[in-house]
Amino acid sequence: MTTLAELRQRRLYECRLTPDRALATLDDAEAFLRDRGVLTLTQDSALPSLFAACHEEPYKRGAAGFGSWPKTKWPWGGELAHRAGVLALKVHRGKVLLFDRDVARAVDPLARAALAEGEKAGDDGTRLLRHLRSAGPSRIDDLKAELGLEAPALRKVREKLESVGAVVSRDIEVDDAKGAHTHTSELARWDQVWTKPWKANVDQALAELVLIGVRAAVLAHQDEVAKWFTWPIEWPTVSGLITARRLVRPGPGFLALPE
Repeated sequence: MTTLAELRQRRLYECRLTPDRALATLDDAEAFLRDRGVLTLTQDSALPSLFAACHEEPYKRGAAGFGSWPKTKWPWGGELAHRAGVLALKVHRGKVLLFDRDVARAVDPLARAALAEGEKAGDDGTRLLRHLRSAGPSRIDDLKAELGLEAPALRKVREKLESVGAVVSRDIEVDDAKGAHTHTSELARWDQVWTKPWKANVDQALAELVLIGVRAAVLAHQDEVAKWFTWPIEWPTVSGLITARRLVRPGPGFLALPE
């Protein structure tokens, strides 16, 4: 088995955590996503981070939030999300997680379960899901008008549904009367974005997400895995993967994929 020290060195290289591995172009960033499968924007866990891999000074030194993003490469997250084969989902506990489409199928059973639950809830979320089902992907302004919701109320509804994959948003530009354009969001149901259901149950999907995350991170502590996604990942899921030898323990509390 590869040692813990060897895995730590491999993680530095694979997750581009050293300046000599800095991403230079957006194409490099896309290749990084293809290689890892998933990327967070900011570095907040063992999962690989797009912005951490840029190794660029922040937009505003000492600032929090957007000011801490890379000075010139901050748009890369949105630009990657518009590329074919990339999905930007807010299933990282409400924060954006970029998925390569080859691994995004793991979200499908979970998002469809959230859709089914949301359609039966009888609340504003239900109204939003039913409207999207009949009208198709819709802009925020249109949804506010059609559903009679103010911006804060719609934001609360969409954030809840996006965090479980039931709704997916994407940024779009809209031309205005003066020939310029403004930025807004378009919302779609998961089953309008992902049209080929994966015939797996929720437990299988959660196990697949764990494997995707550990592979992406190269090495991760077991206490962190449960915090990666909106859906709770209980210890029996991880333990089952270890028993099945789909995960190994290279050191106390640490998880990695077998060779």
